[in-house]
Amino acid sequence: MHSSSQIHFLSLFLLLIIVPSYFSFPLGHNHNPEEPPVLDHHQKTYTGHNFLRPYPTILRTSRRELITASASSNVVFNVHDFGAQANGGDDTEAFRNAWTKACSNSEGITVELVVPKNRNYHIKPITFSGPCKSQVTFKIYGTIKASPFLSDYEGDRSHWIMFENLQNFKVEGAGTGIIDGNGRKWWENSCKVNESLPCTSAPTAVTFNQCNNLEVANLRFQNAQRMHLSFQKCALVKVLNLIITAPGNSPNTDGIHVTETQDIRINSCRIRTGDDCISIVSGSRNVQASDITCGPGHGISIGSLGAENSEAQVSDVVVSRANLIGTTNGLRIKTWQGGSGYAKNIRFENVLMHNVTNPIIIDQHYCDQEKPCQDQASAVKVSGVVYQNVKGTSASEVAVNFDCSERFGCQEILVQDVNIVPLNDEGIATASCQNVGLRDRGIVSPKCSSQK
Repeated sequence: MHSSSQIHFLSLFLLLIIVPSYFSFPLGHNHNPEEPPVLDHHQKTYTGHNFLRPYPTILRTSRRELITASASSNVVFNVHDFGAQANGGDDTEAFRNAWTKACSNSEGITVELVVPKNRNYHIKPITFSGPCKSQVTFKIYGTIKASPFLSDYEGDRSHWIMFENLQNFKVEGAGTGIIDGNGRKWWENSCKVNESLPCTSAPTAVTFNQCNNLEVANLRFQNAQRMHLSFQKCALVKVLNLIITAPGNSPNTDGIHVTETQDIRINSCRIRTGDDCISIVSGSRNVQASDITCGPGHGISIGSLGAENSEAQVSDVVVSRANLIGTTNGLRIKTWQGGSGYAKNIRFENVLMHNVTNPIIIDQHYCDQEKPCQDQASAVKVSGVVYQNVKGTSASEVAVNFDCSERFGCQEILVQDVNIVPLNDEGIATASCQNVGLRDRGIVSPKCSSQK
């Protein structure tokens, strides 16, 4: 009995020592009740009975330490720190030096290059090249404006701002950033404005060349010298919440130009220019454009394709929830005679139009030159095109125009639930259909009465 009492007493004594220490946290000066410990469920695993179960451990990491770690993973550069003055002078070199520093930085997981708000920076033609050592976000909160002197472009008359060979790259404007091409002098010297002048090239305002996993968002582009925004040989692209504006009579000022680019999504953009709101040309595949407001301008175009007897391929394009207002064309596919290749698997759906000339048009006899184009046997084949739920008013008598090649024609064209009426109920809206393999579904007006 005496031995049993000793064992019982010893057990009770051990419990009194072990239990309080097990359920208590250390009370030293390092513990802050407002900074709870962080649980790490990946530190250990328990193996038993043929399953794995997380075994959480407590890491003594304070909230202050977490904030410090987060800040250290994000490095910020400001163009002002590199000498940008925003005083009307030339800030090109400051931008170039800031980019070089940001692109070469490997200290952070992400790097930000900031153009401050409420300031106007003038820059000459410039190229921001990669690859960069970290993920870079170019944050444009102020205004970047092109040099007004045409002589500054003698080295390259095709580009103003070029981003090239970049991966995991973002350009973000937060709704305040503006890129201004300052294009008026270029327009005045265009042969399309003044026919007595020779036809010369003008710069695209912003070009993305060979960029993958790219995002361009929340920016305003205006008054481009020529095209506002071009994506060339890019992949995995998001274009979100852009406003693109230029006068309706400014020549060749396409809003968004897509060439040799795959897997691009264009969403929630307002485009008012002197040319195509969106143009999609050869080498482009898996293109989605949705929630687009377009006008004035030349509408939304596939092409032109096949110029100078070239081969072209465009496929898998979807244009959805577009609103076209006062454009000179609506939904257009345009190809030159003599070309080859294809434009296929194209869908236009849920589109509203108001006062649009040529609302629906496929033109396989496109000719944008002074001399008449010669008749040629070959053509870019157009097939698998769907127009679904397209409604609105036409400013031209011919609201639907399929002018297809006599030799190849347009194949597998579906028109479903399309209703386009004359503007202000004046006259009648008609359809013209040449060499087209066409099917109708639902209520379709105007409808081809005969096909040649």
